[in-house]
Amino acid sequence: MRKTNEETMNQIRRGLVVSCQALPEEPLHSSYIMGKMAYAAFLGGAKGIRANTVADIREIRKNVNLPIIGIIKKVYGDNPVFITPTLNEVEELVMEGVEIIAVDATNRVRPDGKSLKDFFMQVRKKYPQQLFMADCSKLEDTILAKELGFDLLGSTLAGYTDDTKGVHLPDYGLLENMIDVGLPVIAEGGISTPEDLGKVMELPVYCAVVGSAITRPMEITKRFSSVI
Repeated sequence: MRKTNEETMNQIRRGLVVSCQALPEEPLHSSYIMGKMAYAAFLGGAKGIRANTVADIREIRKNVNLPIIGIIKKVYGDNPVFITPTLNEVEELVMEGVEIIAVDATNRVRPDGKSLKDFFMQVRKKYPQQLFMADCSKLEDTILAKELGFDLLGSTLAGYTDDTKGVHLPDYGLLENMIDVGLPVIAEGGISTPEDLGKVMELPVYCAVVGSAITRPMEITKRFSSVI
């Protein structure tokens, strides 16, 4: 059953959200596997799950009763915006009852030709009670996201856009500046060790998302094998 906004925010506050995702080209690409991955994360102490696609979210719901940050990654041609890029993906996630919907909140033209402002004004008008997380790459993104009416800010896309490539992650300076914007901040991106997470949580962030370091064994193995 979908949690209320208050229940969702209380449950993830100062907690760990684990991102359980596997793309089609990855060995663990399977809704069944993501469901079990989410259950393992729950047993390990996760307070929420970030998940991609309706199919994965449905399977995860069978395994855990945790708030979900839902996204749909969809590539439209050569457009760089692919995290919940259009109203179509938002509608799918709303229909599935996802507690928090995360969208690319960089100020780039979206696949349907809309600016972030035009896109989100339409989304917010249609779904005024839905919690929305802004996946941002830099401080300017977060300021605009607050003006547009997002509920939470994420550092998700720092280092993944053309103008932020090469940024050292986690970007503690960005997180500190994001906190000053005045919305709950979800730290995400480059949190690779418990030590990284501990340092992030020394800041007054709302919660933190860890993905690859927990749920992508191929990438974890590469890190170990690269030193041999």
